[in-house]
Amino acid sequence: MISIDEHRERILASVTPLPPREHALETARGLVLAAPVSTRWPVPLFDNSAMDGYAVRAADAVEGAELRVVGDIPAGSGEDPRFGPGEAVRIMTGAALPTDADAVVPVEHTDLGVFTGAVPPDRITVTRAPAPAAHIRRRGEDAAAGTVVVDAGAVLGPWQLATIASAGHARVQAHPAPRAAVISTGSELVGADTEPRRGQIPESNSLLIAAALRDAGAVVVHIGTVADEVATLRAELAAIDADLVVLSGGASVGAFDVVKAVLDASGPGRGPVRFDSVAMQPGKPQGFGVAPDGTLLFCLPGNPVSVAVSFEMFVRPAVRSLAARVDLDRPRATMPAGQGWRCPPGRTQVLPVVIEGGAVVPASAGGSGSHLVASLARATDFAIVPAETERVETGDLVDVMLVLTERENS
Repeated sequence: MISIDEHRERILASVTPLPPREHALETARGLVLAAPVSTRWPVPLFDNSAMDGYAVRAADAVEGAELRVVGDIPAGSGEDPRFGPGEAVRIMTGAALPTDADAVVPVEHTDLGVFTGAVPPDRITVTRAPAPAAHIRRRGEDAAAGTVVVDAGAVLGPWQLATIASAGHARVQAHPAPRAAVISTGSELVGADTEPRRGQIPESNSLLIAAALRDAGAVVVHIGTVADEVATLRAELAAIDADLVVLSGGASVGAFDVVKAVLDASGPGRGPVRFDSVAMQPGKPQGFGVAPDGTLLFCLPGNPVSVAVSFEMFVRPAVRSLAARVDLDRPRATMPAGQGWRCPPGRTQVLPVVIEGGAVVPASAGGSGSHLVASLARATDFAIVPAETERVETGDLVDVMLVLTERENS
């Protein structure tokens, strides 16, 4: 058997971030910026008012001064009304400051206290004198023209997208989301709404994998279920155009393991996938390879818990690496065990768990068996127990991969 780290390193050594392309800001959320973004113009573009109030000459706006209102500037107006001593111009937040003004008196610092309508008043009385340049946002005070405001490598979230738009750009160069395909194999599989006959089970892996791929940042372009038939699987694979394909089932040593029959590098067809036994429970049988066209091929076991574990350990880091993310892994924490459990000899245990009162508790009384699919609905995280550990005792410190807990706390 090979270790988890060996299999993971072989996968990541084969992954190159997808080449960047141009994206509209509306479609770039979650992507990784490929080139720095600089401001096209100063930010702000012009001197503007930081308050709703009156643009004044500070020397005139002493406490108790009565000023005649001779103009009105709403936000977005291109007007520059002139005014002289003893006069003021009503102005709204964000509106361009008149050339003659050197301060703004907030409406709260006048005798009126509030704006009284669409038409400005004839006169105001200043109740609190402004400091020089009070309540003025100066041109370029946030960023000069040509200033880098978002660096390459940034993940484009709402704040970054807003900053880029404010800098004068509607499109960016970013690494695209990986396109992923999902194939669930097995002649025993039937639809979830079908009444299973003897020997049949509801198909759930494609739902699990597709949802996990989307959560990792991929775009799922194909979902298929095929029987254990070589020709059918070959045809399904040939019809796919994707950056990666995740197959489940048929990757072990069974007599009808169709995935190995089609893709095994050591088989008669000399396929592109190397199959290994990885020292982990669940998820021991694993396959990975790169198709001649560069498509990454992941061959996971068929049991749902094995699929969930295998995805987190191997597929998710590769998806994020394709997208040029540097944060490939879930965060981890060290927590005490809330109860004891047995561990498989010689294999790293990846156990679905829940966190109760700050302690780690197995999500199922049955342990980490790959068939314990019902425990997945209850589990929030995975405990990672080293291969040399024979048993976890109550109170022992355990390494925990935060899966759902990460999302709930983000």
